[in-house]
Amino acid sequence: MFNKERWDEILEALNANKFRTFLTAFGVFWGIAILVLLLALTNGLQKGVESSFGNFAANSSFVYVRGTTMPYKGLPKRRRFDLDLDDVKAIKEQIPEIEYVSPQNRLGGYMGANNVTRGSETGAFQVEAHVPDYIKQNPMDILQGRFISQSDLNEKRKVCVVGTGVEKSLYKKDEEIIGSYLKINGVNFMVIGVFKYSKSRGDQEEEVNTIITPFSTFGQVFNFGDKVGWMGLTAFDEVNITSLKPRILNILKTRHTVHPDDDAAFGYHDISEDYARVNGLFSILTFVGYFVGALILMSGIIGISNIMLIVVKERTKEIGIRRALGATPWVVKAQILQESLILTIMSGMVGISFAAGIIWLMNYLLDLSGPVENFANPSVSMTVVFTALIILVVSGVLAGLIPANSATKMKPVDALRIE
Repeated sequence: MFNKERWDEILEALNANKFRTFLTAFGVFWGIAILVLLLALTNGLQKGVESSFGNFAANSSFVYVRGTTMPYKGLPKRRRFDLDLDDVKAIKEQIPEIEYVSPQNRLGGYMGANNVTRGSETGAFQVEAHVPDYIKQNPMDILQGRFISQSDLNEKRKVCVVGTGVEKSLYKKDEEIIGSYLKINGVNFMVIGVFKYSKSRGDQEEEVNTIITPFSTFGQVFNFGDKVGWMGLTAFDEVNITSLKPRILNILKTRHTVHPDDDAAFGYHDISEDYARVNGLFSILTFVGYFVGALILMSGIIGISNIMLIVVKERTKEIGIRRALGATPWVVKAQILQESLILTIMSGMVGISFAAGIIWLMNYLLDLSGPVENFANPSVSMTVVFTALIILVVSGVLAGLIPANSATKMKPVDALRIE
């Protein structure tokens, strides 16, 4: 037990040489601080890189046409063809492991020619065609109104959902937007909602300057018909989308008379593989953080152990007197271990507090400066904090173990003879 008398003895021992105690404690302080900061920086880098993926479901992929690279059944290579709604239907029917298949199209761009007008206001915006399931694959915040519905799709309604950049460019502050009309390439569309992506997909300016319309309406109004520019596929959680790639491509090859070995005829972007690569990379970086931090911490622990050996040597006569008065080896060993443990934990807690202050400062500066590419919200979880505390306790015990054993091996008579 930590009684008052023992606490007084521990504090007296630590205060006997304050400068030596400070230098000894600094090694542990610096080691644990570096460990926590390295893990926080790795976490911030991971969050920043993952944010570049946007909020699109991780277990997803995109498929689009590149053109054939091999002749097949009398058809030449470099042949172009288009995906269509029948491809979407075929994949849904033949691969039940896929939860969502969303056909998508795009028109114009926010950096191109003006294609949208409202009264005297005009601008260039990216017009996209989607189905209602798209919001389940790529979550977005509906700030006003609603997203497109199945009824909009079935009835080919001329409605649209606009990004916040469109609202800012074409509407005055506090002006009612829901129920108003926009002209997209000369065709009137009624605004039914305002959206913002829950997480950026990379180009924030492009995202806020986007207008989303029902896929069927887009095809009819802009003469795309059933053509599909690309499709997004999301598998059920228990199935990895990567394992479905051969089946997806085989269906499309069969439907469009593409050589069975001509995988290059289709572009295939697997988000699941990207996530796996990134997570693998940051698992290695996290390990490196623990390894480097542990090495630095170990140097501090060795320093504490060396100092405790010196302390034991300086207090040889005191230990001899204790033993002569009836103190058991365990009592002497416990005293040395407690001194080592207290020194380690106190310096380590100061190190954790220092690291927490640096992390807070980094987040504060990030909030002031705005988003930084591939870096966001450096932080550590409570698991890391508890792990650091466990490391401190174990380190404190190990640091005091050798000096404690050295103290108990000495015979009381021999200890009393030493001047």
